[in-house]
Amino acid sequence: MKRMLETLGTREPAGLHVCTLLLKPGKLTVPLNIEYTAMEIPNDFIVGYGLDYDQQGRNLRDIYTLVKE
Repeated sequence: MKRMLETLGTREPAGLHVCTLLLKPGKLTVPLNIEYTAMEIPNDFIVGYGLDYDQQGRNLRDIYTLVKE
């Protein structure tokens, strides 16, 4: 994301804004100005709504946390 913002910034846009559906604050390795966040979540592995684990779970309608048994 940082590199994409830097690249887009070279085109001198009037503004750049970052939004995300899910934000894991503990996983951010570089400072980003994320202006719009739908939900902050813990550092858990999640699947569903386009997110998968080993090509499975991507087509789930909701978002779930994987739990080790």
